[in-house]
Amino acid sequence: MADEKPEEKQDESPDPQPEKPKSRRRFIIIAVVALLVVGALLFWWHSTYYEDTDDAQVNGHLIQISARIAGQVIKVNVDENQAVEAGTVLVELDPKDFQVAVQQDEANLQSAEAAYEAARVNVPVTNINTGSTLTSAGADVHGSTAQIAQAERQLDAARARVVQAQANSTKSQADLDRYRPLVEKDVISKQQFDAAVDAADANKAALVEAQANVIASEDAVRVARDRLAQSEASFKNAQTAPQQVAIQKAKADQAAAIVQQAQAELDQAKLNLSYTRIIAPEAGIVTRKSVEVGQNVSIGQNMMTLVSLNDIWITANFKETQLEHMRAGQAVVISVDAYGGRKFDGKITQIGGATGSVLSLFPPENATGNYVKVVQRVPVRIDLSDPKQNSDHLLRPGLSVEPKVRVKD
Repeated sequence: MADEKPEEKQDESPDPQPEKPKSRRRFIIIAVVALLVVGALLFWWHSTYYEDTDDAQVNGHLIQISARIAGQVIKVNVDENQAVEAGTVLVELDPKDFQVAVQQDEANLQSAEAAYEAARVNVPVTNINTGSTLTSAGADVHGSTAQIAQAERQLDAARARVVQAQANSTKSQADLDRYRPLVEKDVISKQQFDAAVDAADANKAALVEAQANVIASEDAVRVARDRLAQSEASFKNAQTAPQQVAIQKAKADQAAAIVQQAQAELDQAKLNLSYTRIIAPEAGIVTRKSVEVGQNVSIGQNMMTLVSLNDIWITANFKETQLEHMRAGQAVVISVDAYGGRKFDGKITQIGGATGSVLSLFPPENATGNYVKVVQRVPVRIDLSDPKQNSDHLLRPGLSVEPKVRVKD
């Protein structure tokens, strides 16, 4: 019996030792449960207040530099992947042909301006000349009418003198006929008979003269009437003065239009000359350069691509299930993969009008009956809150980013 007691004591002494591992396991379990609860709370909080995606990239403007005129390249001032500023001359074309065109159009413009000046000055000159011509023609008509009246009166007087001379001649001839038998019988003297003969001859001559005067007066009337007809024609022509002035003014307007046309052609020639220097529309980096010196380029031919680094934005393709609380103006934190997760602040500016599958080259056709529902993605545009964040131009089109949108406050 005494020997068994010490054995029992030896069996009971190690019993308290297993309690330490149990308490350690309990602590680990509690810690794991706490971590899971915290993780679940963090996941719930993050999924409730934030939406993010890794299907996002930086976008920018890819400007295709092309020629606006056809010509031969005489100088290329940039290399591949070279950074340039706005206004930098990228390519120069041979300007000789365009300089000649400018000189020719300048000469055409000067000629058109001279013609316009002459036509413009002729308008008041024509107005004055036609006015004076009309006045003069009117006076000629009045003068010719008066001359006709005067000539007709002279004709009447000449005809009256013919009648008088006819009467005188008849009387003197009758006297002569009476005197002839008397002189033969010596009843009257020879001298009286000779006087009667002379009177008869004089009266015949006066009659002939009067008849000649009648013919001359008739001719004068005819001439006066012809002059009146000419004066009336001149007067009618002079009455077209307003039309002549209008015609001259129309010529001046036509000359002015030709000046404008010549000016437009000169402006176009100068534009074409300026197009021989192809400049960068904005700052960026030259890529895909395909132009060389001596190459003949045509209108619209692409020579290089200019990647603009100033206007940069993010295109994030969110799942349709993430858009419920997403709105324009919400704040976004953008993490850039290329720079170790460097953060940029942004905001949503636009939410796409259609899903990416609908905007693809071959939109899905679901009318076959074999339909499988697939979660669609909608492009969302995100702009930087402050463009100065990218003043070092680290963001380049095509870089992958991860935007995180706060959809609830």
